[in-house]
Amino acid sequence: MKKTLLILALLINTVWSKDLTPTLKIDVNESVKDMVLVGSTLVMGTDGGKLKAYNLNEKKFTKIVQLPKIKDFMGDSIDTSVSSVDYLDGKYLMLSDSGIGGYSDLRINENNKTINIFTEKDKLALVEAKFIDKDNILVAFLSDEAALYNLPNKKFIYREQLNGSKFSNFALNKDKTLAAFASESGEVIVIKPKSGKIVKRLNGINLDNIFKVDIKKDIVATAGKDRRAGWYNLSTGTKDFIQANFFIYATALNPDATMAAFAMDENNNITIVNLSTKDKLFLLKGQNSTLNNIIFRDDNTVFAASDDTFVSMWKLK
Repeated sequence: MKKTLLILALLINTVWSKDLTPTLKIDVNESVKDMVLVGSTLVMGTDGGKLKAYNLNEKKFTKIVQLPKIKDFMGDSIDTSVSSVDYLDGKYLMLSDSGIGGYSDLRINENNKTINIFTEKDKLALVEAKFIDKDNILVAFLSDEAALYNLPNKKFIYREQLNGSKFSNFALNKDKTLAAFASESGEVIVIKPKSGKIVKRLNGINLDNIFKVDIKKDIVATAGKDRRAGWYNLSTGTKDFIQANFFIYATALNPDATMAAFAMDENNNITIVNLSTKDKLFLLKGQNSTLNNIIFRDDNTVFAASDDTFVSMWKLK
């Protein structure tokens, strides 16, 4: 009798996640390494050396930029991997491997013309780049340095070493006044992008490499190699996490930072978590390989890209 009552109590107090399948699958024909959502357009960087823009309303690709091929270690011509993309005011930003010495190429495409910002000759090992405004680009070095590059003056405004570990990922908040930088150390460093000033050092959740980070309002979410799906509250100083049974390769916060998405199992599913209760609300199924990116369009719509050739969209309600 006591055992039966215990089971009933556990069932009553357990919130079960709802399984969902994609309502839209976009065939990109190449693996998407990075993507951003700008209005109704997904801007994607692929391992086929392309930037692709897909309009969700028109349900078609509206722009494709093919980057030049690079040489591999055997001297053969291959497609570069476009590891970071962004868009602002008619300008498409593309960061890719130069194929030489581990250095990067950074380009801007505007009015169907592509110009070089950095090439292998500049000898910069960059991992990520995003617009702060029309004149400034925030970049991250493999060495976990943050730097702000000014386009009109063609120079760095600052270049700051944040951590001694290898850089993993950074994310900007909505108004681009804060950036959260993650590294192999498990520490998250929040800076002001315009000045490089460190605002917060966040520790205590991840003990190993953080693959992805997101920041919305006062919340910073982390996806860790140590199988911890974590979140920090910048205002209260509180922190919490959920232990998973697999590496957590990607994360994203919804616009008001009440929910987080985590890729936290070996089946490439995405778990939507209520951050105040830790309840697992939804399980998003349908991706067939390792997750690279997750984006909330709003509280009801989630996009994800993985190492396969599809970008999926789910409706939560």
